[in-house]
Amino acid sequence: MLDIKFIRENKDIVQAGAVKKRIEIDIEKLIALDDERLSQLKEIEELRSEVNKVSNDIARNQDSALKVQLIEEMRAVKEEIKAKEEKMKAIMEEWQKLMVQVPNVPDMSVPDGASDEENMEVRVWGEKPQFNFTPKSHVELMTMHDMADFERGAKVAGFRGYFMKNDGARLEWALMHFAEDRFINREGFTPMIVPSLLRREPFMGTGYLPQSEEDLYKTQDGDYLAGTAEVSAMGYYMNEILDKKDLPIKFFAFSPCFRREAGSHGKDTKGIFRIHEFMKYEQVVLCEASHEESVRFHEELTLNSEALLQELGLPYRVVVNCGGDLGLGQVKKYDIEAWMPSDGKYRETHSSSYFHDFQARRLGIRYKDENGKLHFVHSLNNTALAMPRIICQIVENYQQEDGSILIPEVLRKYMGKDVIK
Repeated sequence: MLDIKFIRENKDIVQAGAVKKRIEIDIEKLIALDDERLSQLKEIEELRSEVNKVSNDIARNQDSALKVQLIEEMRAVKEEIKAKEEKMKAIMEEWQKLMVQVPNVPDMSVPDGASDEENMEVRVWGEKPQFNFTPKSHVELMTMHDMADFERGAKVAGFRGYFMKNDGARLEWALMHFAEDRFINREGFTPMIVPSLLRREPFMGTGYLPQSEEDLYKTQDGDYLAGTAEVSAMGYYMNEILDKKDLPIKFFAFSPCFRREAGSHGKDTKGIFRIHEFMKYEQVVLCEASHEESVRFHEELTLNSEALLQELGLPYRVVVNCGGDLGLGQVKKYDIEAWMPSDGKYRETHSSSYFHDFQARRLGIRYKDENGKLHFVHSLNNTALAMPRIICQIVENYQQEDGSILIPEVLRKYMGKDVIK
């Protein structure tokens, strides 16, 4: 959430940012409503001040007739206050509803565009494999080697259901061990296993509500299932005050994840690239309120994921997301896409974002600086590893002419074998 003072002082910039993100919001309407809110608040405060003053007069006055008169007058004023407070409540509800819909302002370096088709390539790494045969899809390869069962997955779990089995399950476990060793031992993150079933507040705070409600699973009790460990990790310090000396705070958070993929009907209906239930490790950082620090950590987190793909030997590219492909709170976002031979194009494996204080303001996460002044922290997140999606690229890029699949060298000690055949 943006500061209303910032919105008022920079309304043209905020409105232009919303246009760039293709998000409809009427900033003039919000400011007019804020004027009404401030006016109503002033009137209520003046009436309360009057009541307090007269109450003191009543206490000091010895004239009983005058006391009765003043009491009657204050009864009427209190009724007026009550009526204005009811009106204020309605104004505040509408004001808060509009405030949580105001998107964060994208960075100037974010390109214009309506969808992911207009994201801009930043860099490319690795050589795409050259096959002297027609490469098979991950669905064909995993079915051939009994690594997954999609038919029984659909029978048991419905559309996009799957079972990982045999070397498919072992490969996913190997990836988990690899990611844990890499990030916990080498990157200085605090490891966390976080809940997936959460109250509404962390979703509002991180910006997944109200914008992305259609993609969330909701329980009969009004709780939600998270599609990323980011939501829990960001909620960890909700409504708390941190000490600047403890920043940056870096989480390596794991959780099962759930997404309805409501807006992706008809996309990637086969296999394990786009599914409803999966496992994911997330990098989450809280740092001091500095644009320079946010940019520095954004690049650092992105490079962490790039290094992981390089160790796995997967060719990839990095794209900067255009305005229309940014979420409500994101200032800037990179997608990292690994090469997918069966599709003949790069497909997303990681996304890396920073938010300034957008999430922290909604979640109430602040820190106290050396002078005792309070600031909202800046937040960032980036996929460390999403599974089983990345297995699609691994098996396709490492397939051999005889149908066997080489195991990436960094995973062999976890798999206990060099090849799946």
